[in-house]
Amino acid sequence: MGEFVTLTTDDNVKLRAYRAAPEGKPRGGVVVLQEIFGLNHQTRSAADRFAALGYLAVAPAMQDRLMPGFETDDYSAEAFGKAREFISDFKLDEAMLDVKAAVAEAATAGKVGVTGYCFGGMLTWRAAHAGMGLSAASGYYGGGVPNYIDAAPQIPLEMHYGDRDAGIPLEQVEQLRARYPDLPIYLYGADHGFFNDERKPSFDAASATVAFARTAEFFARHLAA
Repeated sequence: MGEFVTLTTDDNVKLRAYRAAPEGKPRGGVVVLQEIFGLNHQTRSAADRFAALGYLAVAPAMQDRLMPGFETDDYSAEAFGKAREFISDFKLDEAMLDVKAAVAEAATAGKVGVTGYCFGGMLTWRAAHAGMGLSAASGYYGGGVPNYIDAAPQIPLEMHYGDRDAGIPLEQVEQLRARYPDLPIYLYGADHGFFNDERKPSFDAASATVAFARTAEFFARHLAA
């Protein structure tokens, strides 16, 4: 269903991306933002799921600036350490340029939504603040989002968290709820990474099913022509 393409950012960086097109005329676009494990099989599968719903899905390789070509389907502690090597040199403003390039590609299909997981969930929050032509955002267990609590969303946004996520304490989720009482923030009886069906044992099928249905409905409502 999908293919690898090259995006060009506003600062002239060439960036890999996975582009999954639907059958027939697209109903809009969706940008899919990865965990820190690169543009791996699970991220591409998530893009394929949105393409199956009728969207043009674009998943940019968000580590390519610092770790070109990096991806892994290994979720061990050792692989996690390798995946995090880019963090010390990570620049949010550059990441937003990468997201913007993916939005431009997805926008050829109409209104665009953005979704992301863990690292990508944090980027989803920041993209919702930046706007950048997006029409909706649905972020999953974004680590570090409370660090950007003053970055108010400028577009419709919903967030999804697991109530057993040791890395994102419930106190942080409640901070977001208190600051943005009208923002839909969903809690699931699950751990961090519950949406990733290749990340055992944190994957939770029941929570993932409900969360994806909510995202699908949210995008259908806000990306309608």
